[in-house]
Amino acid sequence: MSLRGTLRALPTMMRVGLSEGIAYRAEMLIWVLSTTMPFIMMALWTAVAREAPVKGYDSPRLVGYFLAVFVVRQMTGAWAAWQMNYEVKQGTLAMRLLRPISPLWSYATENLGVVPVRLVVVVPVVLLSMYLVGPELAAPRTWWGWVFFLVSLVGGWLISFLANVAIGTMSLYMESSTKLMDVWLALFFVASGYLYPVQSMPEGVQALVGWLPFRYQLGLPVELMTNARDFGEALELLGRQWMWVGLLLALTVVLWKRGLKRFGAYGG
Repeated sequence: MSLRGTLRALPTMMRVGLSEGIAYRAEMLIWVLSTTMPFIMMALWTAVAREAPVKGYDSPRLVGYFLAVFVVRQMTGAWAAWQMNYEVKQGTLAMRLLRPISPLWSYATENLGVVPVRLVVVVPVVLLSMYLVGPELAAPRTWWGWVFFLVSLVGGWLISFLANVAIGTMSLYMESSTKLMDVWLALFFVASGYLYPVQSMPEGVQALVGWLPFRYQLGLPVELMTNARDFGEALELLGRQWMWVGLLLALTVVLWKRGLKRFGAYGG
């Protein structure tokens, strides 16, 4: 199908994705419950901050930070790697390939379709954060802050999704690529700001993390949401984020095209 035809089909595909998200709300609840680690870390770090601020983070800032982590995690999550591994193993990927639209668009709309459902959880958390720590630590306070935050949120989702697809596509080259996804997630937990603010790391580690994709999945949107960066810093970090989006998109396309040739050659 042409690009124009694909774009015309996207609204329908998004509605289907939303319907599936609503139909499988139990799975969504499990996802939400499995991403409550920020609340645990919030309790631990605020206990530490009562003695002395952690690299400029006092207790209110840490509360705002980890509530923002929970929100951004909900809005940027993706699971295409596990879905692709299952479909390659079961042979059902072949059915997707018979459709006129690329399976990559289908995976994207299915992953995006649940975002409105997650807003049911996200909005109350944002309101709670504004009540507990004030708007200045819970939401951007400038017009450019909102623009940068929304752009970073899209970029964070794209990095998560493209990494999932790239790793999921590796199942076309090996028996299973879920172990690679486990490695990615382990690095994400350490280097993204999920368990602690990036600014709390030693300076040398911060410099390294600043050039890795994990920080831009979550840490950057969180920092922009909580007003932790000025205009110049935010613009530079957004540039790095979208550099990773471009690199991962190129990698995904190459792996996908070559993987499909292998899939077809072996009679998938």
